Amino acid sequence: MYSRILVPFDGSDASRRGLHEAIALARAQQATLVVLGVVSELPLLTGQAGFVNYGEVVDILMRSGRDVAEQAAAEAKAAGVACETVVIDGGAAPVSDVIVAQVGVQRCELVVMGTHGRRGLRRLAMGSDAEMVVREAPVPVMLVRAAGAEAAPPAPACA
Repeated sequence: MYSRILVPFDGSDASRRGLHEAIALARAQQATLVVLGVVSELPLLTGQAGFVNYGEVVDILMRSGRDVAEQAAAEAKAAGVACETVVIDGGAAPVSDVIVAQVGVQRCELVVMGTHGRRGLRRLAMGSDAEMVVREAPVPVMLVRAAGAEAAPPAPACA
């Protein structure tokens, strides 16, 4: 059903759970995983540092991003799943915009990503890349809740 699955991965527990779900799905469907690392400069640009050599910091972030993506790819390959890695310098763009753009560039038919499941004020303060990807992606998106993530309240019963 899916031949290419995009997996945004940053090494967090939430993204690791998404990766594990994507590996299982890709193995069952004989699909290729595309592990996407997005390096975002936005936290740097909103900080209060007096002097920062942004070029040097971005180089460090890109190296780190490649290392994290390669670790995820190694895990997929160890499970017998074909895997590619892509690491993008997203600059000051929202990470969700980069993820959505890469769906088309990488010709993926599904996005599998972890989510912290934040709600309320924490979601407003932290933002939700997962929510924006669900809203904007041109393909189906599977969200995998992180261990210990907030559960949604039960839906009211219909009368």
